[in-house]
Amino acid sequence: MKIIGHIVDVVRRDIYDGVVVVEGGKIAEVTHCELPPTGMAYPYLMPGFIDSHVHIESSMMEPHEFARVAVGHGTIGAVADPHEICNVMGEEGLDYMVRSGKQATMNICFGVPSCVPAVGGDIETSGAVLDADDIERLLARDDIGFLGEVMNYVGVLNGDEQLMKKIAAAKRHGKPVDGHAPGLLGIDRVRYASAGITTDHECATLEEGLACIKAGMKVLIREGSAAKDFDNLESLIGRETEHVMFCTDDCHPNELVRGHINNMVKRAIADGYDLFDILQVACVNPQRHYRRNWGLLQVGDPATFIVVNNIGPHFRVQHTFVNGVEVFSFNSSSGATYSHAVANDPVKVYPNRFVATPITAADIPMDINSGDTVNIINAFDGSLITRREEVTLTGNPLIDALYPWPEVQKIVVYNRYTPGAKPVVGLVRGFGLRDGAIASTVAHDCHNIVAIGLNNDYLVSAINRVVEMQGGLVVVSKDEMLDLALPIGGLMSPLNGHEVAYRSRIIRDMVAQLGCKMKSPFITMAFMCLPVIPELKITDRCLLDSTSMTPVPQVTRH
Repeated sequence: MKIIGHIVDVVRRDIYDGVVVVEGGKIAEVTHCELPPTGMAYPYLMPGFIDSHVHIESSMMEPHEFARVAVGHGTIGAVADPHEICNVMGEEGLDYMVRSGKQATMNICFGVPSCVPAVGGDIETSGAVLDADDIERLLARDDIGFLGEVMNYVGVLNGDEQLMKKIAAAKRHGKPVDGHAPGLLGIDRVRYASAGITTDHECATLEEGLACIKAGMKVLIREGSAAKDFDNLESLIGRETEHVMFCTDDCHPNELVRGHINNMVKRAIADGYDLFDILQVACVNPQRHYRRNWGLLQVGDPATFIVVNNIGPHFRVQHTFVNGVEVFSFNSSSGATYSHAVANDPVKVYPNRFVATPITAADIPMDINSGDTVNIINAFDGSLITRREEVTLTGNPLIDALYPWPEVQKIVVYNRYTPGAKPVVGLVRGFGLRDGAIASTVAHDCHNIVAIGLNNDYLVSAINRVVEMQGGLVVVSKDEMLDLALPIGGLMSPLNGHEVAYRSRIIRDMVAQLGCKMKSPFITMAFMCLPVIPELKITDRCLLDSTSMTPVPQVTRH
């Protein structure tokens, strides 16, 4: 196979006219030549993009389906941390992801999660536990490329024995260690990095990003569905090019079908950054850091590259090749030249872990009265960080229209792994629901059931529908209910990726009709349960001050 056009050489930082010859899935030849006049513009050939940190489960698609959608945007590889399904299913979940990933149309480097559960103990309940011995054994596998994000940064700073053994195991096996330490600065950042942790995707400010790099870490600029840090960190593309990568972390299906890492590349081009600096970040740095050889359009490389119509901010991916096979063509009526044969799928028996039973209104009481002081989770659109709001009530915010914060709703977390468990109830502000309720088993990272609603009747209806489906998304109002079943660990659907995107979109549209103005309400709700991100979160065990890792009372009576 020969492809002619303008060749973008990221190694020599040059663009020249030439021909790429592909033989046996490899780049056999790259030659300079004059392009014969045809009256039409020649395309540009360049390396494909890499998502340097993603939880594929957050797309609600199986790995092979995630890949089928992503290659259409020029993504040729993903560094995937499967800690969502591992918190549900442990090693069984990891094996499921790896098997599905082997059928994907792009490269996927899977890691083994370091935090299963993220915190555990008396703080939250997961469906599985991976201890240091498990991590040691799994890191020895050839199909595991790194240790997943070390979220318990407090444990690192305190020298937690199990956690330090996991990091030491990664070092012994010569595999990178991903980080996760929002807001960590100064000597604590240096201590965290010196433990052997090499990346962080949680930097939300330029100060954090520079502190990371100064400590010897790589910064993964994140532009996901809930957390969007590109605007704050983009200057690092030009000033710290060698130490930066792009990632999505959590990418909702209706956003994935519209774009992926290509969107970050386009924004960087539009903002005037050097093309080769951008491609260094998007294509080269992830391969070098994670020790992958996925192809950089050099002779002898895997024939994995993309063909685009131009190199401006509105470029379009026309073709994607992986190991010499065209996995996406813009000219194809289906938008892709590859379709996964579900009927022959050897992993079509879907794993799950779910024992929760239906609830009633009596299971989610909240006795609050005028004069009580309550702790309210204050959530913000586009951010994973919450604020703790202590309010002395002049009335009951759930029923009293005179209360100064009428947008406060109940939030419920219900353990789905332990028979007979009782829901934990709290208050949340920021979702703006004027009617109905939403519920989901996508609840980071233990993925118990989480729900937010205007009253008990709506909450019970939404939660019980999730129970009936054994996992999924639900939105309910007075006269309507929409849902999306997620039978794979309560996290993923076996449906076609575009169908998943369509269903999730109409569910989101209904949530908007109920008053919620958040762009990704289900993802934001999912992070209300993540105890390792400040400031106030709720789990199946307690309301938690995440800065001190201590439970706080929902109500204080004076």
